[in-house]
Amino acid sequence: MLQKNILIIDDDEDLSSVISDMLTYYGYMVTCAVDSENAFSLLSDNKYHLILLDINLPDSTGFEVCRELRRVSTVPVIFASARTNEDDRVRGFDIGGDDYLPKPYSLKELLSRINALIRRTYDFAEEEKIINFGNISINIMARTVSKRGNKVSLSLKEFDLISYFAQHINTAISKEKLISEVWGMFSEVEPSTLTVHMRWLREKLEENPANPEYLKTVWGLGYMLEVHNEK
Repeated sequence: MLQKNILIIDDDEDLSSVISDMLTYYGYMVTCAVDSENAFSLLSDNKYHLILLDINLPDSTGFEVCRELRRVSTVPVIFASARTNEDDRVRGFDIGGDDYLPKPYSLKELLSRINALIRRTYDFAEEEKIINFGNISINIMARTVSKRGNKVSLSLKEFDLISYFAQHINTAISKEKLISEVWGMFSEVEPSTLTVHMRWLREKLEENPANPEYLKTVWGLGYMLEVHNEK
C-alpha cells in the first residue's frame, strides 16, 4: 500500500493542527508549513502525494507556490482559502490547482475531497481495515458495522465512537478523551450525551445490554472495548 503523505501550507497553525489530527486519524502522514520558504524546504527533501494550500501566506501567495510547483511536479494541489470570488477560483485552476475549497469548510468534506483526489491520481483503493470481535465486524474505511453478517444501522457519532474503541481495544478511555476525539476538542457536549450514545451502542451490538460483554464501564474513568483472544 502506498504511503500517503500530505503537506499543509497555511499560516493558521491552529487550523492546520486540527486538520492534521483528523487526517492522521484516517491514516495519512501529515506535515505542516507556515510559509512558502518552509514549504519549499520540505518539498526539496520529502515526497508528498497531495498539498493543501492556502492562498494568503506571510511571504508569498498560494498562487505563486502552485506556479513554482508546476514547473517541476504534478503533485495534486487543493486550494483552501477564504478568498471565494470567481476570479480567484478560476486563477487557481488555471495555474494548475486540482480543487478549490472555500473556507470555512467542514472536515468531512475536506476528507472526502482528499480521498477522491488521491484515488484519481494514484489509482489505488483505500486500504480496507476490518476489525472483528465476537459476532461483530467493523469496516473502518467503509464506515459499516455488521452483527452476525447483518448490517447494523448506526448514526455518524455512534460509528465514530465504536470505531475509536475498535482502534483502542482493551484500553480504558476517559469520558473527556472520548468526547474530545469523537465530538471535537472544542465541543461543549456534556458527559450525559456520551452516556446516551453508549447505551444506544450496547442496545445495538451487545447480546445483553444490561450486562455488556464488550463495551464495559470503567468506574471512575470512562469506558473500554474489552476483547479477549481476538485478532
